[in-house]
Amino acid sequence: MYFPRPLRPSLKWILAVAMLAIATPQIAQAEALLVVEADSGKVLQADNATMPWYPASLSKLMTAYVTLKAVKDGRVSLDTLLTVSPTASSQSPSKMGLRPGTQVTVDNALKMMLVKSANDMAVVLAEGIGGSIDGFAGEMNQTAQKLGMTQTSYVNPNGLPADGQITSARDMAILARAIIRDLPEYEYFVHIPSIRFGRRVTQNFNKLIGRYPGADGFKTGFICASGYNLVASATRDGKRLIAVVLGASSGRMRAIRAAQLLDRGFANNGLAWLRPSLGTVDNLVPIDTTPPNLREEMCGAKHKRPASDEDGEDTVASAGASTNGDSGVSFFASGLQAAMPTKPADMLAQPAAASEPVVVYTGPTKTGAALIAAVDADTEKLQPAKRAKGKHTRVAGKKSDAADDAKGDAKSASKSDNKPAAKPVRHANAKPDAAAAKPAADKPAAAKPAGKPAAAKPAAKPKAEKPKADAKPAG
Repeated sequence: MYFPRPLRPSLKWILAVAMLAIATPQIAQAEALLVVEADSGKVLQADNATMPWYPASLSKLMTAYVTLKAVKDGRVSLDTLLTVSPTASSQSPSKMGLRPGTQVTVDNALKMMLVKSANDMAVVLAEGIGGSIDGFAGEMNQTAQKLGMTQTSYVNPNGLPADGQITSARDMAILARAIIRDLPEYEYFVHIPSIRFGRRVTQNFNKLIGRYPGADGFKTGFICASGYNLVASATRDGKRLIAVVLGASSGRMRAIRAAQLLDRGFANNGLAWLRPSLGTVDNLVPIDTTPPNLREEMCGAKHKRPASDEDGEDTVASAGASTNGDSGVSFFASGLQAAMPTKPADMLAQPAAASEPVVVYTGPTKTGAALIAAVDADTEKLQPAKRAKGKHTRVAGKKSDAADDAKGDAKSASKSDNKPAAKPVRHANAKPDAAAAKPAADKPAAAKPAGKPAAAKPAAKPKAEKPKADAKPAG
């Protein structure tokens, strides 16, 4: 067909129309996805980005922001000593498990909170900076309002289930941008690969760290009601992107989702003319509704094992073949994605790049020989628990990560996904005492076999079986 020259369509126009014609936007069910440019706030993809959501341990990003602003403003320093209170010690896992009265610096508490997602350290910081959980929550809410996080409210500093603990993907991207913009000198806290406390090494639950090229932040979160959440960032060729994933089906899947979003965001840099403008993240219009409750999907009776950040192995194969979060905004990049040499699922299945764990410890700031002595002392504090429970201690520690994680969530919120913060604390107060009593009772039992080396072997067998019976309920 011949077109007169003035009416002849350009190749660019034909390509754009063809792509738009075949594009079929797909909004992921029970998932919120968002990608923005860190410097400009320009939105590259947004699916359910303004749907209210339970933040879980993403709340700790605001706890870190308020704390580090207090450091920057001179209210406290990174070397300021804070004391673990009974309230902090009684928080549900994941936690460091330090006893009441133990002292820890702001610096070490932040590292423990952001890498291990330690709920007790979040409360230590809240009480140390704000005087109380309620006082600190007030500071968190004031800061959220100043930053323009209009869909966010906080009740506690760690994200354990509580009425009114709500956010959105939009607001999480705004907070991530604020951390980059306002606290560049402290940004290293959000991309520490791992920490070592005594002999115990904990990897960052953000699986992109050390695996995804250019990954440089931020934080994970999980409770049964929210599903698996992740705020992640990466930098390539001087351009930094922020991806937010809320409500993924597993710890592995949220990392895959984030990697896919970042890949498309970087691939789309030269194709802006094909995409309709979505404006900036601040201008996304909030949705007035209640947050979805994913408890049945995440932690219902159909699950053969408790949900945790370590349950994603069976999702890797299927995740690489489906995005379920594609929208018409990023349709063209999906074609480029297929040509990339490494799929996110394959990339994230690899071990993280080798790195030296950052040492964390209790007590005042130390260096040199004093630091070595502090690490040895913390190692000794961990020894009784390891002798009593053996390998099961480490396994349970990994599977209960970010409670944030299901174990803490299931115990503190089995009747309601969002109880007031005071209830989980009171309910947990009795547990540490009971838990603390067990190791004390186990020590004499552990000493008897050592005192009877010549005793008949049958006497040792029932004692070896007891720890296994104790370990089953914990798993």
